[in-house]
Order: sequence, then C-alpha cells, then structure tokens
Amino acid sequence: MEALPRETVVDLLEKRLREDILAGRHPAGSYLPPERELADEFGVNRTTLKHAFGRLAQSGLLETRHGVGTRVRDFLRLGGADLLPMLVRHSPDWIGEIFEVRRSIGALIAARAADRATEAQVAELRVLLAAVGDADGGDDVQLADAEVHRALARATGNRVYVLLTNTLFNAYLPVRAALVGPFTDARAAHDRLESVIEAVAARDSEAARVAAGAYLAATERIMLEGLARSRERRDGAL
Repeated sequence: MEALPRETVVDLLEKRLREDILAGRHPAGSYLPPERELADEFGVNRTTLKHAFGRLAQSGLLETRHGVGTRVRDFLRLGGADLLPMLVRHSPDWIGEIFEVRRSIGALIAARAADRATEAQVAELRVLLAAVGDADGGDDVQLADAEVHRALARATGNRVYVLLTNTLFNAYLPVRAALVGPFTDARAAHDRLESVIEAVAARDSEAARVAAGAYLAATERIMLEGLARSRERRDGAL
C-alpha cells in the first residue's frame, strides 16, 4: 500500500496563508506584512516563508516585487478558471456558481454537437453511453458519464468547448465524492443521459438543448442534495 503523503511546514503555511487571503483577511491589492514579521508570527524561518509565497504566486494569489513587497492579487479581476479547484476547496459555495455555468454551457454544447457531430462521433457517443450503463459502482459511473460529456464537447468541433468542459470537471474534483448521487445507479444514469445522445444522433439541436437542460437540472439537484448531506455529516462530527 502506498504511504499517505505527510504535510510539511511549507504545506501548512501555504494553506494558512491561502485561507487568510480567500477569507479576505488580506484584501486584494494589499501588501502582506514584511517577511521577517510574518516568519516570526508563524514561527518559521524566512526560507520556509519564501517557499510558501512561491506556491501562492504560482497559483495566482500573490505577486512579489523586489524591493517593494508581496501583494495580494485581485484574483477575481485578473485570475482564470484554473483557480476554481482551489476556490472550491476553500468554500463549496462556489459549486452553485459552477453549476449555473454548467447548465448554460452544457445545453449549448449539446445543441452544437447535434449540428456538427460526424457519424463517427455519434457512434463514439453511443459506445460511451453504453459504458455508463455497464459501469460498476458510483465512482466508475461518474467517470464514464464525464467521458460522454467530453465527447459531446469534441463533437462541437470547437476546442474551446472541450477546454471549458475539462475546466468544469476539474473544478468538481475537491468535492467529487459528495457529488456521486446521480451515478449510484448505473442504469438510471444511462437512461437520464440517453435522450441527449439520441437527440444529437437525430441532428435535432433544439431537442438536444432541451434534453441536456433537463439532464443537467436533474443531476444538479441530486448532487446539491448529496453535498448538503455531506456538510451536515461533517458539521455533526465537529
């Protein structure tokens, strides 16, 4: 069995600073206290602090200017969707906003796929849909379902839709286990998605848009219910 990774001092310091920034204790545009002062406050040396700063700069939360100091970036103005997994880890409340985008983008992708999918892509979609019904266990069904949506995005012929789809799936990763509800029954998951694929196969973009909207609304409701139950269990354990 592979050993579980242990958190280092840098890991813990990075997490603490990240939480302070995302919680607004260090507002966007503000400068952090001098390195020596922060190092003393956290009981670490300046080398450890610099490593944590480097990670936070790489993730888009900090920027350091030599001779000036380290400033908190306005990530909501300057950041990109690559920040979403980190933001979801900080606060699952971001999931609601992600789902809003998921509904609008997902319906549009299905409609575009109906207009543009090749015969080979339709055949691939049917194979991937069958894999959803044949998958064993919620986790495998969830992953098989994701592959159908990636294939739908590819069928639009627009690579930006593919990247957007990947971005939304990556945003789920920190709480994916709590979102498994729609996928615990493989046959139900298959049947829920089948109308979308058949509308795409029929080249009916309006039917594909409506079917995708219904699918996304239904799965969102189940996932949010599962997330709420997960929070209740977590809060009850505290």
